[in-house]
Amino acid sequence: MVISVIADTVLRQIETVQDTVSETLFEPVIRIGVTGLARAGKTVFITSLVANLLDRGRMPHLLAAADGRIDAAFLQPQPDDTVPRFDFESHLADLTAREPRWPDSTRTVSELRLSLRVRRGGLLAGLQGPRTVHIDIVDYPGEWLLDLALLEKSYGAWSAEMLARIEGRGEAAAYRDLVAQTDPAAPLEETRAQALASEFTAYLTAARAAGYSDCTPGRFLLPGDLAGSPVLTFAPLPGDGSGPRGSLLREMARRYEAYRKSVVRPFFREHFAKIDRQVVLVDVLGAIHKGPQAVEDMRGAMADILSAFRPGQNAFLTQLFQGRRVGKILFAATKADHLHHNQHAKLTAITEALVRGASDRAKFAGATTAAMSIASLRATTEETITHDGKTLDVVRGRLLETGKQAAFHPGALPDDPGHLLTPARAGAEKWLDQDYRVMNFAPQPLTLRPGEGPPHIRLDHAAQFLLGDRL
Repeated sequence: MVISVIADTVLRQIETVQDTVSETLFEPVIRIGVTGLARAGKTVFITSLVANLLDRGRMPHLLAAADGRIDAAFLQPQPDDTVPRFDFESHLADLTAREPRWPDSTRTVSELRLSLRVRRGGLLAGLQGPRTVHIDIVDYPGEWLLDLALLEKSYGAWSAEMLARIEGRGEAAAYRDLVAQTDPAAPLEETRAQALASEFTAYLTAARAAGYSDCTPGRFLLPGDLAGSPVLTFAPLPGDGSGPRGSLLREMARRYEAYRKSVVRPFFREHFAKIDRQVVLVDVLGAIHKGPQAVEDMRGAMADILSAFRPGQNAFLTQLFQGRRVGKILFAATKADHLHHNQHAKLTAITEALVRGASDRAKFAGATTAAMSIASLRATTEETITHDGKTLDVVRGRLLETGKQAAFHPGALPDDPGHLLTPARAGAEKWLDQDYRVMNFAPQPLTLRPGEGPPHIRLDHAAQFLLGDRL
């Protein structure tokens, strides 16, 4: 096994050297990972970003587009033959249909390559012709990204952490009862193992629906072709995993190790370790609506996500000898169109505060980070109305549940993010002086002029941050 690991590491280093030399001397490749937890809008983000890079009429803050230096953009087959293609055309059709709808959410890893023909700027503009820049966009579920933290945890450490975390959660009551009725040192009974895994999966599903972000292992929620396999038939139990031979506890620890080795590590090696720019989409408004515990849980999840990254600068020699590092990380608070624009700065400040600790560590390692409030597809319009003698800035859109038009004011976000994060850290169960609400809006029917992509909020700022230095 040791020889196999060494050989695999050497082979990957050789592949890294080959890719780095090729990209440096010939056609550069920017590999962008896009992730986020459930309902953050990953599919819509990628679809709108690609559509707006193909038709750049709404991208004034992407400087290469504003300067007219992007001559052409076209989709090509992705370089990884074993990775499913991101179904851009179907998702765009969903958003631009006569009766538009939100596309299906991310269920597995997918990839798309967009190539740009870019004219050089500055002193080299008249000396060299246009060059091709490839943008590889990799879409993967945020739940899988959280699993990378398991690589550093033993079964005993993970179990202790998980059991402590679910102690006060009503969603885990049935699982806690089942654990109380289970003797970890008893001989393995497959029916008992399956019952524990099934009940633990039910807890994770309920926790995600309640707004919690720390729902790992992620494959329990998105099992794919692993559904029902032993590698997904384990759960946290008291003890360090060193029970008697043939015991339930010993088998749970073995299956956990198999999950780390056969599921988590290949994902890191084949997808995550190759990324050099990262977008983390965050449904901050949804967490605020769920309450202080959901906000604190999201803060912890963001820290776990950042602990999985290898931040730093991707200098030529660094890539040759140490592999790729994530050079830029964008934290994007989605659904900014649910707020009037005069609250966007507050939403950005709250997002910055949520990821402050993780962001500081990434900056210390040499990465560049940014936080923004965006809407990948604008589904509302802004209005000012009078209500009870007061002037309110609202957004108007088509409700997802009924299809009816409605004006909506979610409540004023605080100027100081600490007014949210302090009670969240203190374990408060609800906000004391505010009632933050969220509505689900359906996409609006679109009328696009030639050369225009779908309407958005600050998607061009996001593209400039991620791509501008390479264009």
